[in-house]
Amino acid sequence: MLHWSLVFLVFALIAAVLGFGGLAGAAVGIAKILFFVFLVIWLVAFLTGRRAV
Repeated sequence: MLHWSLVFLVFALIAAVLGFGGLAGAAVGIAKILFFVFLVIWLVAFLTGRRAV
């Protein structure tokens, strides 16, 4: 999930450089959501004692 968050972030940066503001904003929004979902899943796995996520 962290991988997809980084992919959308890079996609947003490229879209912003090329001038696609709306597309870049949407990609950043998706990247933020995926990053926070990853953090929640990681935190739950950490607190329950699992080693691998």
